[in-house]
Amino acid sequence: MKKNIREIFKLVVSTVKPLFILEMANNHMGDVGHGLKIIREFHKITKKFDFHFAFKFQYRNIDTFIHPEYKNRMDIKYVKRFSETRLSPSEFLSLKKEAESLGYISICTPFDEESVDLIEKHNYSVIKVGSCSFADWPLLERIIKVDKPVVLSTGGASLQDIDNVVSFFHHRKKKFAIMHCVGEYPTVAENLQLNQITFFKNRYADVVVGFSTHEDPDDFVPVQLAVAKGAQIFERHVAIKTKKYDINAYSSLPSQVESWLVAAQRAIKIGGVVEERVDHSKKEMVDIRQFKRGVFAKRSFKKGELIKTEDVFFAFPNQLGQLVANQISKYKYYYAKKAIKKNGVIKDVRLDDTREEVYAIVKRIDKLFKKSGVVFPNRVDLEISHHYGLDKFDKYGICMVTCVNRGYCKKLIIMFPGQLHPEQYHRKKEETFHVLYGKFIVWLNDKKHIFLPGDVVVIEPTVRHRFTTVNGGILEEISSTHFVNDSFYIDEKISLNKNRKTHVRYWRNVV
Repeated sequence: MKKNIREIFKLVVSTVKPLFILEMANNHMGDVGHGLKIIREFHKITKKFDFHFAFKFQYRNIDTFIHPEYKNRMDIKYVKRFSETRLSPSEFLSLKKEAESLGYISICTPFDEESVDLIEKHNYSVIKVGSCSFADWPLLERIIKVDKPVVLSTGGASLQDIDNVVSFFHHRKKKFAIMHCVGEYPTVAENLQLNQITFFKNRYADVVVGFSTHEDPDDFVPVQLAVAKGAQIFERHVAIKTKKYDINAYSSLPSQVESWLVAAQRAIKIGGVVEERVDHSKKEMVDIRQFKRGVFAKRSFKKGELIKTEDVFFAFPNQLGQLVANQISKYKYYYAKKAIKKNGVIKDVRLDDTREEVYAIVKRIDKLFKKSGVVFPNRVDLEISHHYGLDKFDKYGICMVTCVNRGYCKKLIIMFPGQLHPEQYHRKKEETFHVLYGKFIVWLNDKKHIFLPGDVVVIEPTVRHRFTTVNGGILEEISSTHFVNDSFYIDEKISLNKNRKTHVRYWRNVV
């Protein structure tokens, strides 16, 4: 094989390519020549597709698997089936080698502990656990000792069993995948329960989820739905029909597998990009642009003048090169490069985009919180105060997370090294600072104080206060209700700056 199976299985896990498993089961009919023919006939089909493919076999030690008193009970369907399709270990090994020589990943399902021994001896690449063995703990305890990735089918398993098995494999740091499977042979469409794929992906977010299928071989909608739901491994039984051997109702012929793969290929193509935002086509962008509202002047603007949102209006249609409503935000400041008349088109502008600066601050906050170990709510409203403008934020400014603001108020105040919060006072609010992290220097009515983690300082109404930190820090502020118009800065320039605050919705551990 061109790639080590560990690498291939890792690729499958990361959704680069799906893995399609062709399950031979007992369809070799105990005839190694027929088994070889199955592998070769399906290779003519699978070589046309750019997927990962595996051929899967089943091992049972018939001599010990079937109870001694039932060995000759040919009236029992599967005693008869297993007995009549017996292959020797050397014959199975010849099938495995043929599959691998054609580029297939070799997979085998053991139904007893002795078969796991043989799988190890034959060096299969992956072990498959059938639905009937899903919570067979003696068998799982033997399988877990083998250093190979494992795929497990969940047909008939309770949620508790699945939780337990997933936990069992996780704790032992095994590479594994689980397959949604309905153990009806064949499975009628209304019993396929494909939403279980979504359920598994949500419940076991770090586990690869696949679909082991037994529906009508001519029904190709289920594989497309499974693709759309995020399944990454697909399995179905395969066989070929000859004058000597017929096939069962849930096994697929080569032509049916080709149609199955074409259906999956189409679903993958239609589904498109996974786990990241898609790059849009030029045609899509042009087609959507034509319906966007253009930005027009409510009044005339001089060259170099800041174009404020309150001085523009939005209307259809827009013109080529014109600003559109989607380009207007609190982070973007546009300046006219030349005079613009009232009702005129807003274009030929200079842009000052502060979004990157703002989100760079958010990342710094996230880093400081992680360093400090201070815990805060998952989703909060973050206020970035840049009293004299963003360009002076590192000298003058703070960041505040409002946890609650009712009859009482709690905030977290974040400061970076060397920042100063300018002097101010409150007429209504009384506040208490509790130092959670860092060293703070606080001036109360011009009197200097040093506060360390654990220290508490009460600031009564009308007390002028300013503060800074040398190496960065976090304060917990607990106060009476905060009123927007109850902060009075000594420097009137700050109060006159209407753009001195930026508000951001902050998601913890998402930045």
